Amino acid sequence: MSHSVIILLAIFVPILWGLGLLVKPEFKNRKTLVAVAGAGLVATAVLSMAVIVSGKMELMLFSLGENMNIFFRVDNVGRMFALIVTIVWVLAGFYAFEYMKHEKEEKRYFGFYMMVFGVLLALTFAGSMVTYYLFYEMMTLLSVPLVLHSKTREAIMGGLKYLFYSLFGAYMVLFGIYFLNKYASTLDFQAGGALDMSAVAGNEGLLLIVAFSMILGFGVKAGMFPLHAWLPTAHPVAPAPASAVMSGIIVKMGVLGMLRVVYFMFGADFLQGTWVQKAWMVLALITVFMGSMLAYREKVLKKRLAYSTVSQISYILFGMALLQPEALTGSLLHVVFHAVIKSTLFMCAGAIIYKTGKTNVLEVKGIGKEMPVTIWCYTFASLALIGIPPASGFISKWYLAIGSLDSEIHVFSWLGPVVLLISALLTAGYLLPITIKGFLPGADYDYDSLKKKEPVKMMVIPLVVLAALAILLGVFPNPLTDFISEIVNSVL
Repeated sequence: MSHSVIILLAIFVPILWGLGLLVKPEFKNRKTLVAVAGAGLVATAVLSMAVIVSGKMELMLFSLGENMNIFFRVDNVGRMFALIVTIVWVLAGFYAFEYMKHEKEEKRYFGFYMMVFGVLLALTFAGSMVTYYLFYEMMTLLSVPLVLHSKTREAIMGGLKYLFYSLFGAYMVLFGIYFLNKYASTLDFQAGGALDMSAVAGNEGLLLIVAFSMILGFGVKAGMFPLHAWLPTAHPVAPAPASAVMSGIIVKMGVLGMLRVVYFMFGADFLQGTWVQKAWMVLALITVFMGSMLAYREKVLKKRLAYSTVSQISYILFGMALLQPEALTGSLLHVVFHAVIKSTLFMCAGAIIYKTGKTNVLEVKGIGKEMPVTIWCYTFASLALIGIPPASGFISKWYLAIGSLDSEIHVFSWLGPVVLLISALLTAGYLLPITIKGFLPGADYDYDSLKKKEPVKMMVIPLVVLAALAILLGVFPNPLTDFISEIVNSVL
């Protein structure tokens, strides 16, 4: 079997597998459903890893016209994103086999979950802007059912808000593609940029507007101010495993879209020093601070974590906007670390809800006594997100701060690290009280009625694996850092 065919299988096997789950009549027993869905996850993971380890390859599907190729190309950026998608998606999937017991319509959930898996891999391996856009829209449409799964009024409204915001952002990207088709030498991704500078000459102002439109468009999915409001509405109403992958993975497709637009279509040199770069940095820093403040004030646990995602994703966007090597390295490191950390936190929140029904941070007093493994996983992930060395978040934030200081961009070179530091303190303020009150409930806690409520291994093992990764990626960062440095050197 040729390597190029493996790409096709990695993408379309989960899509067809999920479609099969949706159209098949109800299973006679739940174990069969879990076995079929589990087999699909494992098969897709094996195919995805085969593509990742095979290295660079390409597969042309068809063309929609001149300069509009639909094809897949595996590069280092795609391999990195595909790896984190595969790890988190499979672990959250196995976690969901237990969690979804108390939810209805499990077959529908796992059907759409499998289809989105395939679409995400298509996005990571997309070779052109047109290919990326087609699967980006597909990702939105197929992930909406994960948000409104429970079909409560809040879930339906959250799903619709997610859909409308996402479609608006996608149309802003489509607007940009129309102009790129005229002013770029190709719509295929090219490291360093694909603009035809002879065609651009005299139209630089228009192309800057186009670039900003596309950054805002992908910024919707990434939760960047001012189009972030869907995220704290949609994530909390989804089932916990869906919240985990939406916060850890799906929002990263907005980040990947920005990365492709800025560094593979326009090129960093074209945007360096322009109003687009400054406006992007302003929006990112506003989002970092605003998200942290809103998370600090929020009392509903999953909503607090959703606001945290709004803040943390803009760490990544700020690093990208600096157009500086160390900052971009920190940005891509944080893509990986945040995916692992935030998936862990949402799944810990889901375990608490599943075993106790408690959703408010004021209700979890003593939870560490009842669910020690879960809360230790939560604690390690929290320390990593805050950036306490040697946990992973410290490494990415160090690179972001160094990159900002070295950028020598007026005001932003020092304002960036200041905002990141304030946000880190707020992150500690909204995450650690749960650990402190969980393990140290005080003298008035009823120790006599204490009962262990740890979830089953199917839920605990993914938590332990992800929490361990959140720490180990910081203790042993060099392999990942070296790999990302190769990416940065190719685009800057």
